[in-house]
Amino acid sequence: MDDNEKNEMMLKRVFDDNKSMLSHPKDFLNVAMEFQQLLMFYESAVKIVKTHFEILEDEFASKHERKPIATITSRIKEPMSIAEKLQRKGLPVTIDNMVNNLYDIAGIRVTCPFISDVYHVLLMLENQSDVSIYEVKDYIRNPKKSGYRSLHVIVKVAVDFSDQQRKIPVEIQIRTIAMDFWASLDHQIHYKKDFPMPDDVDDELRSIADTIAETDERMQKIAKNLPDFVDYSSVADQIEMLDEYSKILERKNKSGEQV
Repeated sequence: MDDNEKNEMMLKRVFDDNKSMLSHPKDFLNVAMEFQQLLMFYESAVKIVKTHFEILEDEFASKHERKPIATITSRIKEPMSIAEKLQRKGLPVTIDNMVNNLYDIAGIRVTCPFISDVYHVLLMLENQSDVSIYEVKDYIRNPKKSGYRSLHVIVKVAVDFSDQQRKIPVEIQIRTIAMDFWASLDHQIHYKKDFPMPDDVDDELRSIADTIAETDERMQKIAKNLPDFVDYSSVADQIEMLDEYSKILERKNKSGEQV
């Protein structure tokens, strides 16, 4: 099935999920306007977080001889990607499901020179008064089966509008330049699946990811000789403790036990 056929199927599902609304043009217009406003909310949250990172980057550069942040990029998910993700979750494509079940509509990617810088950036983010950490997944210490490594952080950003304040979720991916190199090329290789690839391509990519991870570790050992270098890697232990506690809470909540 090619991309056009997939898009046609997706649009049909979106139509089926919203039949009642589409039969009333006024309702359809209201939902379209609400969708546009929601995207503006997410864009505003991205602006705030990016500004925080840029200020922190400038502050660090003025105090030290190097910066823990190499690049900052952002994106808002395309409507088709939003619909596709809801479908993968087995949810109808509605605005309520979009708001309540997707936390990566707004996304920021930060690359750092060294592994320690990744955790340092997380600590700096945690100190922002209008940003609250909602979830952290450490794929650096616990890589995905594919070999993918990164720190995924979901934050909720307090955004003040003319008549209200809203807390908007933003997914932030923080990783080293080397991890980003691997992830970008892995995406290029797997993006199109309508042509044959060697049977062992996944094993080869995993092996390359391990080699890059080893290189990151070696580079960090050298970096410890730099002036003002502080190793923040121990933050990973705190993340594991928080993650384990969250799992305990989730299990107890499901079973009805008191926490």
